Amino acid sequence: MGQEREKIKLHFRPDQNIGYPLFGFGYPKIYQKIFSWKEISFILPLILFSFFSTSVFAAHPLITDDAGTQGKGRVQLEVNSEVNYDKDSEAGVKTKTTGGEVATILSYGITENVDVVLGIPYQWFTIKEDGEIISREKGLSDISLELKWRFYERDGWSFALKPGATFPTGNEKKGLGTGRVTYDIFFITTKEIEPLAFHFNLGYMRNENRFDERKDMWHISLASEVEAVKSLRLVTNVGAESTPDRTSNKHPAFILGGLIYSITEKFDMDIGIKGGLNKPETDLAILGGMALRF
Repeated sequence: MGQEREKIKLHFRPDQNIGYPLFGFGYPKIYQKIFSWKEISFILPLILFSFFSTSVFAAHPLITDDAGTQGKGRVQLEVNSEVNYDKDSEAGVKTKTTGGEVATILSYGITENVDVVLGIPYQWFTIKEDGEIISREKGLSDISLELKWRFYERDGWSFALKPGATFPTGNEKKGLGTGRVTYDIFFITTKEIEPLAFHFNLGYMRNENRFDERKDMWHISLASEVEAVKSLRLVTNVGAESTPDRTSNKHPAFILGGLIYSITEKFDMDIGIKGGLNKPETDLAILGGMALRF
């Protein structure tokens, strides 16, 4: 990306992401719009709705993580993907961004209530201004490493802490990483009321980077699940996080809906659609993935 960095603020999502964002970063995006009271009044009912609309452990395509762990000696392998589209216009210049990611997530249960999670994302994107390509890149992004500790579980309530870090394995000059080690910590809550489950995440991210982006960032999100029929779960998710653009207070917010189908007890497949609730968020993203436990 190099020089384009001055006019286009990049917003990476390792994952997190894919799946569960270790760090609330995403794809190339121009940030221009601030939350209005109208948008806030729209988001709040959606959050309340999700409390009354949802099963047991959260999974991709949800962005919000659950407090569940794998169990001692157990392994979960996820392969998650995302393709996204965003269109914007400023001062008569039309900008279109398309991109995507495939991420491999490996979780291992160190103990019954502690997991270690490794995320390896591969990203690509193309940015056009008035139909002309100004940037096109692909490659490995920043690898993430997390530790999830479920420290409380009783009466359907579970609480967990999830500290993590990303490492500068992506080429920051191409817009595929931050160029520095980043850190974060998430507080996770899960409440189960059969056949429903609700998940809440509150996170702080230390966005160390080489691009004069905001370093202290927050994330808040809420998800819900309901088992519609045997082996099929319907999921909803809303959330917001701070923009990396230090000159802006226009924070991206999203809404997501999807399905998780359990082919067997150890193998799930999923699909979801994520949309932006305001201009800073990517307009549309299609997510799909699979999870294998053994």
